[in-house]
Amino acid sequence: MHFIEKEPSQKRIDFNEKLKSNKILRVPGAYNPLTAKLIEEIGYDAVYVSGGVMANDLGFPDIGLTTLQDVSTRSYLISRVTNLPTIVDIDTGFKSCKETIETFEEFGITAVHLEDQIERKRCGHLDNKELISTEDMVNKIKECVTAKKDENFKIIARSDAKGVEGIDKMIDRCKAYIDAGAEIIFPEALHDEKDFEKVRKELPCYLLANMTEFGKSKLFNYKELESFGYNIVIYPVTTQRLAMKNVEDGLRDIYANGHQNNIIDKMQTRKRLYELVDYEKYNSLDEKIYNFNTDGHE
Repeated sequence: MHFIEKEPSQKRIDFNEKLKSNKILRVPGAYNPLTAKLIEEIGYDAVYVSGGVMANDLGFPDIGLTTLQDVSTRSYLISRVTNLPTIVDIDTGFKSCKETIETFEEFGITAVHLEDQIERKRCGHLDNKELISTEDMVNKIKECVTAKKDENFKIIARSDAKGVEGIDKMIDRCKAYIDAGAEIIFPEALHDEKDFEKVRKELPCYLLANMTEFGKSKLFNYKELESFGYNIVIYPVTTQRLAMKNVEDGLRDIYANGHQNNIIDKMQTRKRLYELVDYEKYNSLDEKIYNFNTDGHE
């Protein structure tokens, strides 16, 4: 189903090969499977599933209230509709890092990132975060590495220490995380060029940059990040923010005016939706499924 050509193992191989290139990987967040299909169609390199977006979509703040089942099920539904690799935010690892890695690998995910906050975490761009010890995080990473079966399944270590202990201690932590088996480092809430360049100079590994809006980091062009030496850039909440702003504006307009005629041009057409969900391809299953045309539904 979904007419996806690549198995999870091949997506992991693809991701590994892309990392070896000198080009930065551009990875938007998908808050649902349909968005993942659009991300692939446009030409991005991978799909990202944000823990914060997941919590928000369920009506919660990003404070560690989602469960392994919540995140793994949604991640599976997203990853199965795209040929692109999928990176998932697993917050602090849930109750058992071993079970978490086994679940996400079984569900076809390509890579996950684990952070060094306490279990009742918060968004990485907020103040007053609390961290676990470097030793505890190292043990979590080792548990993750031991649990994975596919060597191409990537463990990403995120550190929130910059805003708590300072950038130098964050770098020290990250070096320990690399030694523990993390292949990619995600230094959260860096501020400016100096921060990004300093981390690149100090850490001998793949690096992920977070370009989330309304946060502590300057929003760089991906080419600038590539020039700094970063390997991946994520846009974790962008698609959800775009969608929710337009949904709110549209609902308020309908409430005020009593009809949607003023906002039709803001909507995805029926024809475009059917293109995106590959409606016509389902005729290979039953020729009576797509026996109409969408002329006039633009």
